[in-house]
Amino acid sequence: MKRVLNVGGNNKEIPLPAVYSGWEHILLDIDPRGGPDIICDARNLGTLPAKQYDAVYCSHNLEHYYNYEAPQVLQGFLHVLKDDGFVHIRVPDIKEVMGIVIQKNMDMDDILYLSPTGIPVLVRDVIYGWEVELRRTGSDFYSHKNGFSPPSLRKILHQTGFSHVYVGSSNLEAIGIAFKGPPSDYYKKLLDLADIPK
Repeated sequence: MKRVLNVGGNNKEIPLPAVYSGWEHILLDIDPRGGPDIICDARNLGTLPAKQYDAVYCSHNLEHYYNYEAPQVLQGFLHVLKDDGFVHIRVPDIKEVMGIVIQKNMDMDDILYLSPTGIPVLVRDVIYGWEVELRRTGSDFYSHKNGFSPPSLRKILHQTGFSHVYVGSSNLEAIGIAFKGPPSDYYKKLLDLADIPK
């Protein structure tokens, strides 16, 4: 059975994309409250055993690290991935957010969209971190310390050592899938199923 490491996924009640249906789901998070399988800061993935996972899924987590720390996190992804493995990253698309803010003449406290649970997400939440969670937990690791656009996500993935990088943008997200080596025929089929825009 293929294994996916869900980095910073909070809890297993949050569903993974359908591409991981039938995979073993291993949750890694810094916050123990969500019941992760592995409690670990993503900057310390190099301390875990190497080449254990077929994929690393990281949704809305990479922006919680400073720009100078992001390569360290991505190097950790490379460390835990098998040689034919890939990383699947979703982050806010700050370029698209800025474009909407300018086009609609929005201010920082204007509602950008509603979360899946119906809670308003403000412009400032996307840029600096979701204030509802920051207030509730008082934990700094929920703040946003970095921002990405599709080109900047592509650049950092290449610079970190991923050889084959596919990046797109959809619904205020920059989405990237990057492989350590050339994707196999199996993974090429998975790319067609993944939620990355072509």
